[in-house]
This record gives sequence, structure tokens and C-alpha cells, in this order.
Amino acid sequence: MTQPVLLTLASAAEHPLIDIDSTAFVQFAIFVVMALASTQLLFKPYLRMREERDAGMDGARKEAENLSAQADAKLADYEDKLASARARAQEERRKIRAEAADHLQQITDKARSAAQSAIDAANTKVVSETESARAELLPKADSLASQMVSKLLGREVA
Repeated sequence: MTQPVLLTLASAAEHPLIDIDSTAFVQFAIFVVMALASTQLLFKPYLRMREERDAGMDGARKEAENLSAQADAKLADYEDKLASARARAQEERRKIRAEAADHLQQITDKARSAAQSAIDAANTKVVSETESARAELLPKADSLASQMVSKLLGREVA
């Protein structure tokens, strides 16, 4: 058993693991040709395609940012216009309420004036009728009083 191990070691010493001969130069030449062909046919087109895709993505990203900025600007403009419209509506509402309050005050004043005129006219009429009734009844009051006293006493009073 010890002999075969020695033979194996002895045969390994005679043949080196790496044998550099003319095939190494042929392999190196094949590697260089394949590297150049791969670079021209695979890597450069692939890298160009990636650059174009990245440029397209960057362009799309910039366009999206521009569109977003435009949308934000339009939204801010819309909100400004909406706030302005609300302020105008509030001012218009205030004016209408003020006009309605003035109109109501005018109508109330007219009604109050008309009512006061009617009350004054009624008071004047009552006073005038009271005076005319008093003027009419005062001369008759003495004769009526003497008639009542006569009837109550049963005799005539002078």
C-alpha cells in the first residue's frame, strides 16, 4: 500500500499542474477577441439602452415635477379666486342685509308714523266729540238735575 502513494507523488513531480505552452497564448487571444466582440455587440448597446432609459426616466420625472408644479400653481390660483369670490359674496350678503334692515326700518317708521297719525286723529276726534257732547249736555244738565231732584223728593225744587 505504501508503494502506490509513492508512485503517485513521483508522477506528480514529473508533470507540473500548470503547463504554460502555446495554448495559453491561443486562449488569451480568444479571450481578447471575445472581450472586444462582447463589448461591441453586448455591453455598449446595453449601456446605451440604459442611458437612454435613464434619460427618459429623468425627462419623465422632470415633466411630472413640472406638471405637479403647474397643478400646485393652478390650485393656489383657484384657492385665491375662491377666497376672493367668498369675500365678494360675504360683502354682497352684508350689503343686502344692510339694505333689508334699512328697508325694514323705513317700513316700520312709516307704519309707526301712520299709526301715530291715526292715534292722533282718533284722540282729536274723541276730544272734539267730548267737547261737543259737553257743550250740548251742559245746558241740559241743570234742567235734568232739577227734574231728578223733583222726582226723588216728590216736590218741585226751585
